[in-house]
Amino acid sequence: MYRLWVHLTQSIFSKGLSNVMKKIMPKGFYAITDEKLSNGKDNIEVVKEMLDSGVKILQYREKHKQKIEKFKQCEIIRKLTQQYSCLFIVNDDIDIALAVKSDGLHIGQTDLPIRKTRELVGPNMIIGLSTQYQNQALLAQQEGADYIGVGPLYQTFTKDDASGPVGLEYLKFCVDNIKIPKVAIGGIKFSNIEQVLKYKPDNVCMISEIVMSNNIKGTIKKVKELIDDQDYN
Repeated sequence: MYRLWVHLTQSIFSKGLSNVMKKIMPKGFYAITDEKLSNGKDNIEVVKEMLDSGVKILQYREKHKQKIEKFKQCEIIRKLTQQYSCLFIVNDDIDIALAVKSDGLHIGQTDLPIRKTRELVGPNMIIGLSTQYQNQALLAQQEGADYIGVGPLYQTFTKDDASGPVGLEYLKFCVDNIKIPKVAIGGIKFSNIEQVLKYKPDNVCMISEIVMSNNIKGTIKKVKELIDDQDYN
């Protein structure tokens, strides 16, 4: 009986500890890398500028590099994000996410299902899933995703296989019906970000406006001011 009690206690403690160890996504700006748009800068240089700007969520997304090059960059970025207390998320590459011990992994609709991904990465890694339709968002929540990407809201050229714009109606549906965090993404620029912020998604992502900027720190500051003006938090 005593041994059974010890076993159950350890099991409960382990589960509780796992829940504590999973990091919480801060609301606000969500940064993503894109080296091909970075005006000749490599991802490391851009990431340093983003972190100096106070970014608290950073996703490494690189579709065109060899695996070894992505791994080497992620190794460096993992150390940098730890120094700056920034949440680090790797796009698509489960093996790289595990190898560098990232805080999270972002996957798409054609990647492994959420449940199988969770088996591979364990209970403490954040899993995000790109969604374009209501049923995808509902299923992501049901299957245990920690957050969803909502988009592309507008036409975007930062992703070769991006679908057509899903529009703000889909964002409204997700905000009204999905309880896990929602990251608005896709074609968001200074010309339309205020339209997006009115729906109050948990996070907003701008890619080209940031990585193409000659003044990343100043550009991110401007984005944060817009978020604050909308009483975002």
